[in-house]
Amino acid sequence: MEILTELWKFLRVRKKLWLAPIIIVLLILGGLLILAQGSVVAPFIYTLF
Repeated sequence: MEILTELWKFLRVRKKLWLAPIIIVLLILGGLLILAQGSVVAPFIYTLF
């Protein structure tokens, strides 16, 4: 959790808040790929990429 707070402080101080949505989307997509790795839904998710 400390990594997320430091990342947020860095983005806020450096005025790079426009990067926050990009990072959030990448984390969601990565989590989706990890969770769907062994499921039946995996072939459908991989066709998106």
